[in-house]
Amino acid sequence: VDEELSRLDATRPLTMSYEDFFRYTREEIQFQSYRSKRLAVDTLEGLHIGNVMYYDFNKKNAEVELGIMIGDKDYWGKGYGTDIVVTLLNYLFTVLAMKRVYLHTLAWNYRAQASFTKSGFREVRPVRRGGQDFVLMEVLHTDWDPNTLMDPVSE
Repeated sequence: VDEELSRLDATRPLTMSYEDFFRYTREEIQFQSYRSKRLAVDTLEGLHIGNVMYYDFNKKNAEVELGIMIGDKDYWGKGYGTDIVVTLLNYLFTVLAMKRVYLHTLAWNYRAQASFTKSGFREVRPVRRGGQDFVLMEVLHTDWDPNTLMDPVSE
């Protein structure tokens, strides 16, 4: 159990058994929801380093919430998160025709906020949820230009 990762994800450490986790994951794959998708983040060598997801998909308003966790600390601060977010934003805007993508990040997680800002997000307002302070950030399709973004991995 990695308490730091749980704190960064604003959750309690996962305590379910492997069998329960396997059953939950199998059901999630079997009965997929159009309102959310969770994707694995792997290196080109096939090493699993994290997850990215979108959820609360709202087709009527063309908006969705994004979440990401790079769980392998060896890959922190190297541009992977920014690259993953930019790639997912491109998919959400061009394939799913979203007009707005938003997220909530912990108010004290400045590294994540910097990555999201590099990816095109802007700060909207502070939010208090579940006893924790977050920053609501968003990027609108009309404001997003992937061609003006820095190459996140070469920084």
